Amino acid sequence: MPDTIEIRLFASLKKYLPPDAASRYPVEPGTPLSALFDQLNIPKDEVKLIFIDGVKEDANTLLYGGERVGLFPPIGGG
Repeated sequence: MPDTIEIRLFASLKKYLPPDAASRYPVEPGTPLSALFDQLNIPKDEVKLIFIDGVKEDANTLLYGGERVGLFPPIGGG
């Protein structure tokens, strides 16, 4: 049975959040974060920083439900 995660997509990634997801998204326990990218059609090269429960992680991190996931794109400056 799927559990849910709190997912926050920032800046240019916001467009990938499904309208019905609000801030909770279902996941099967043990799902790698990279599978979430595929489900949401987020190109992996558009994600620069990943935070899970406030800790910097990578796309191989497994999700079990209950986590807070924040995804940030690269930020350009001039």
